[in-house]
Amino acid sequence: MAAVENRETQAMMNFREARQHYSQLLHPLYEAREAEAITDLVLESVTGKSRLQRITDRDACLTGVQQSRLQAAFDRLRLQAPVQYVLEEAWFHDLRLRVNEEVLIPRPETEELVEWIIQDQEKAPSKAQQLIDAGTGSGCIAIALKKTLPDLQTTGTDISAGALAVAAGNASRYGLDIGWIKADMLDETTWPAMPGCDILVSNPPYIRRSEAGAMAPHVRDHEPAQALFVPDEDPLLFYRALARLACRKLRPGGALYVEINEALGDSVAALFRKAGLNPVVLRQDLFGKDRMVKGSLG
Repeated sequence: MAAVENRETQAMMNFREARQHYSQLLHPLYEAREAEAITDLVLESVTGKSRLQRITDRDACLTGVQQSRLQAAFDRLRLQAPVQYVLEEAWFHDLRLRVNEEVLIPRPETEELVEWIIQDQEKAPSKAQQLIDAGTGSGCIAIALKKTLPDLQTTGTDISAGALAVAAGNASRYGLDIGWIKADMLDETTWPAMPGCDILVSNPPYIRRSEAGAMAPHVRDHEPAQALFVPDEDPLLFYRALARLACRKLRPGGALYVEINEALGDSVAALFRKAGLNPVVLRQDLFGKDRMVKGSLG
């Protein structure tokens, strides 16, 4: 079957035909609008032309190289690889970041966490001097905050050397001076390498293993499991560690900001209060779901 499809696509297609052909290939996996959106992303990446340019030049033919790259991309997409991994890039807070299977794909709800910190800093009578992004992954949080708040001394930590390499490359792309430390949120022997800070932020693993069956295959089967999942019997594992880390590293008046599983908002807030963080604020995302918690020190 694949050989037949490859022969069918050997004839040079124009932009209009390519969009129709490749979006139809994705229809068994995605609803029509999402299949078209993914196809547009790949077409723009491969051709270097925006959707408006492709509509204007809809009868222009793709080159043989472009068509070969399209076919290779869609071969991976049909195996349910996320489009961001196929293109090796994702957008976050108006930044184009490199991503691969070493890191989670940045998501809009994490942008809301970043915006919360920025808003708090804009209102603060005394600006934060030092920030730690624990479990930095692609570096999206640290990079977005450093880009927006350039005077903020910023450090990203991760257990994965591969993730730190991706994050460092993304920071270098934007000429940002960010420190990177290999450290494990769950291993206190790695914490002394981290500086004291005014802001500690993290998007830790928070999906319970029992929730995996309800997840989209392109997330469950392709994104790094160690960055996604926590044991059902201990879903607050990382939040307990972060609360201890906050009490050890935060300066007086500092704050811990975290993204959370929407089902665990009250539990995370209670845990932070018990750890001595006060006041604690539970915040909803744009869809009205419990998604972020902030705990302040003193």
